[in-house]
Amino acid sequence: MKYPVFFSVIFALMMFISTEARSQVKVDVKGKVNNEADNRANNATDRVIDAGFNKIEEGIRGVFKKKDKKDKGDAKAEEATTEGDQSEAAAAEKATGKDAKQQASAGDTAPKEATLSWAKFDFVPGDQVIFEDNLQNEQNGEFPSRWDLANGNIEIAEFGGEKVIMMRDGQPTIVPYFKDPKEDHLPDVFTVELDLYYPGGGSFDIYLYDRNNQEPGSPSGYTALSVYNSNEFKFASSSSIYPGKKNYTKGWMHISIACTDGKLKAYMDDTRLINIPRIDFNPQGITLYSYHASNENIFYVKNVRIAKGGVKYYDRVMQDGKIIVNGIRFDVNKSTLKPESMGAINEIYTLMKDNPDLKFSVEGHTDSQGDDAFNMKLSEERAETVKNTLIKMGISADRLSSKGWGESKPISNNASPEDMANNRRVEFVKI
Repeated sequence: MKYPVFFSVIFALMMFISTEARSQVKVDVKGKVNNEADNRANNATDRVIDAGFNKIEEGIRGVFKKKDKKDKGDAKAEEATTEGDQSEAAAAEKATGKDAKQQASAGDTAPKEATLSWAKFDFVPGDQVIFEDNLQNEQNGEFPSRWDLANGNIEIAEFGGEKVIMMRDGQPTIVPYFKDPKEDHLPDVFTVELDLYYPGGGSFDIYLYDRNNQEPGSPSGYTALSVYNSNEFKFASSSSIYPGKKNYTKGWMHISIACTDGKLKAYMDDTRLINIPRIDFNPQGITLYSYHASNENIFYVKNVRIAKGGVKYYDRVMQDGKIIVNGIRFDVNKSTLKPESMGAINEIYTLMKDNPDLKFSVEGHTDSQGDDAFNMKLSEERAETVKNTLIKMGISADRLSSKGWGESKPISNNASPEDMANNRRVEFVKI
């Protein structure tokens, strides 16, 4: 009883394939046929039709033979590429076991390009720089000249195309060099900033006293801000994790610490993770330390800055008619803003938003290093960048102008790294 149905289906199918093969032989006819075959195979009562269908499929199989070979070749090529990628990853992993100097010089993980997305960043550096180390004049392989060694193995290296302080092994510990090391280096209001490369394991500590020369002075014994697992800060009984950031990852982070008469705030990149109303000791100095550093787990540090805090922006402009900001940072010899600049810029934005009659001339200044004409042009471009950033944030363009002064108006004598850091500034002059 089923045979008439069988021949009818076979005839209809042959007509369909004949038409499709003539007009669309480049379309995936085999796929359509296979789909139909799968549907029929699922119907147990149509096994005879399925068998006839398979015979017809064999008749057109030759049309797709070349395509099959091509698909298989593509699959093999893709597999080979994947294997190559895995081999490259394995080689990179193996390379991490090389000598620390070679690893650092290779710059195996360059810092990502900065993006100005720190819209809620409210950290503002202190007014006056009291310690600055950008490592510009350091020699690769030597001990960093502006520091004292307390323990371990530390030297200057090149990593990601930049000079860095490499903390290798032996519980590396360093303290900033001050003329009278036992004295209290830190004022009641101060800020500390640095860039830290977290290698994927261990912890990094920033002690708020000089462990080489000073006593901790803390009854509780807790004197250090600790970085754990690339996404967590700890200080005493307080700890906080950066939202959405995975732990145990490698990469750079910007650390900012603000201490105001014993109140401590600490930021990882754009987010405040620690906010303690009062610590139980007087911070006197700074120590950088990592118990977990090794040749396979190297920590890198750069751009260390300690600054004395000051008056709020509104009070400054009302008192002096201008605001001097050294917390707006740029790439070396460029007008490209660094993301940590957004703390100061956000503060200026809020000030102008809350005081709609306030207008500023944004004025750029440089230190005395380099050519006069280059410094003048650079200061103009940097001032223009800051002005345009504020305009993009929503400040009306008619409330802002910009100009550059180059190195012509220093506020320090350029005799030390701290002097030059204070001269590299942006001023907001009331107009």
